[in-house]
Amino acid sequence: MSARRPTSGITTYGPAAAPDGELLHFSLPAHYVDAVVAAGGVPVLLAILDGLIIAGGGDIAPETYGGSGHETIYLVNPARDRFELALARAALERPELPLLGICRGMQVMNIALGGDLTAHVPDVFGDGVAHRLPPRVPTTHRVRIERSGILGEIFADDELPVCSWHHQAVRRLGRGLRAAAHAADGVVEAVVLDARPFALGLQWHPEMQAAEDPRQLRVFQVLVERARVRRRA
Repeated sequence: MSARRPTSGITTYGPAAAPDGELLHFSLPAHYVDAVVAAGGVPVLLAILDGLIIAGGGDIAPETYGGSGHETIYLVNPARDRFELALARAALERPELPLLGICRGMQVMNIALGGDLTAHVPDVFGDGVAHRLPPRVPTTHRVRIERSGILGEIFADDELPVCSWHHQAVRRLGRGLRAAAHAADGVVEAVVLDARPFALGLQWHPEMQAAEDPRQLRVFQVLVERARVRRRA
């Protein structure tokens, strides 16, 4: 059996505008990662964690969950898929670690627990609710929230507008997950793992509303509160 490759943590650059000029990103030149890999190590762009957020982004490769291809699937990165699925599974083995999956991150959580995805939302749910605008632009729609569990702690409203930027969605729920919010067309908009203090997936993008909407900021406040409790423990 070969020895486990050692990990090497790498800090990231500070926030800077992306090439499209629309969003700020924390980034790292790929040469750092490539050099550690070439040297036989595993690069990790994470510090010691008291909480974890799995971010949004491109689509997950269908073969990771037994799905089939679709012409609308884009920005597939198998290396990212493997990393984030391994990261999610490792996080899920630590019951006290606060875990938040956003958009793609919620889908990663679901797949890590044995669930799968709808490849293209309009094919199944129609066009009654726009979950993104063409070609790939965020939009806003309303979701209805089941206010039991962690969502009941975060949100005081039964319904609220959310920033939506996806074309895939949870289909079959993973082990232990409960659908906790839905769009008007039936798309699952939030999942919770009730067996844990804080394990939450949101299909929408609260980070894109947090500066203007204190309800969306509350998602991150509760995550940080739980992380602070974990650190003290």
